[in-house]
Amino acid sequence: MPDEPFAVVANLPFAAGTAILRRLLGDPTVRLSQVDAIVEWGLAAKRTAVWPSTLLGCTWGAWYELSLIRRVPRVRFAPPPSVDAAVLRATRRPEPLVPVREAAAYESLLRRAFAGQARLDRILPRRLVHRAANELGFDPHARARDLDARQWARLYAAAERR
Repeated sequence: MPDEPFAVVANLPFAAGTAILRRLLGDPTVRLSQVDAIVEWGLAAKRTAVWPSTLLGCTWGAWYELSLIRRVPRVRFAPPPSVDAAVLRATRRPEPLVPVREAAAYESLLRRAFAGQARLDRILPRRLVHRAANELGFDPHARARDLDARQWARLYAAAERR
């Protein structure tokens, strides 16, 4: 990856879209400023959905604002693929939700929480989860997929302070 800030504009192969985005967005120390990529509709919809959230959406969302720019009907391609496409945009946040130096610890917490889909108050201290739920507006019996990237970043910060 380049040492200086860079942007990517691409039409990603549908079969490799997630793998390529993992490479681009997975390391917050990479100096990527923005990605505009044509990807399979399902990939864009899943990564930008507010609910249910995903491990990758919450991980990438700590450093990038993910947005679905537009749907691209399959008839716009020659030959047409079997599904529609979308323009997915990832723009680096001016202020990350989680400090880059804490990326590994943040991702570790997310992996633990998303792995079993247990209630958060069974993964983190119950009192911490219930206090955060009250402050951040989520159900105190929520599961990992019920929180968005901002709520996850704040819950992580509260857990680290503890």
